[in-house]
Amino acid sequence: MRLQPLPPENLTSELRFVHDEISNLITKSQGQASMINDEGALLGPFPAMLHFPKFGIPALSFIRTLDTYATLDKKVREVAILTVGSTFGARFELYVHEIMAEAFGFSKSIVASLSAGIRPEGLNEQEAITYDIAYTLTHGKIVSNSTYRHAVDVLGKEAVGELFFLIGSYSLIAMILNGFDIPAPENNE
Repeated sequence: MRLQPLPPENLTSELRFVHDEISNLITKSQGQASMINDEGALLGPFPAMLHFPKFGIPALSFIRTLDTYATLDKKVREVAILTVGSTFGARFELYVHEIMAEAFGFSKSIVASLSAGIRPEGLNEQEAITYDIAYTLTHGKIVSNSTYRHAVDVLGKEAVGELFFLIGSYSLIAMILNGFDIPAPENNE
């Protein structure tokens, strides 16, 4: 790990506000995963965002916008996020979203397949097209016209646009995690 988590008491008032906002959000939406250490410092991509606030705070705003205006089903979102995480091998991203995918009702088998970069059996039509799109984009390919049309038929045009931005945002998070070599917590299952 190339950056250490920042204890909240060591932050400027502006960064402490951002820290506390993130802490409140993740406790409510992703409380099942360990994202705060014993000193109260944020883990995962958040230390990098606080170390480099000129870039990190706008990135956080974008990601928060995707959460605030989310219309995609939570399971569809997790398919996209785990596909991104597996493609890039982003350990922290996989750690958090394996937990979240199970919390939203995916079987351990489906979660394990997604985390291994394998298209699992048992996805519904929305989840399957989401996997196909996320896999295509994270492998540097263009989504074909037939796949795009099928996705619009299954998800709707607005949801497909949201999906593209979601995949892009979690690709950004994966790059931050990997660039700073941020691991998953050691005491996870």
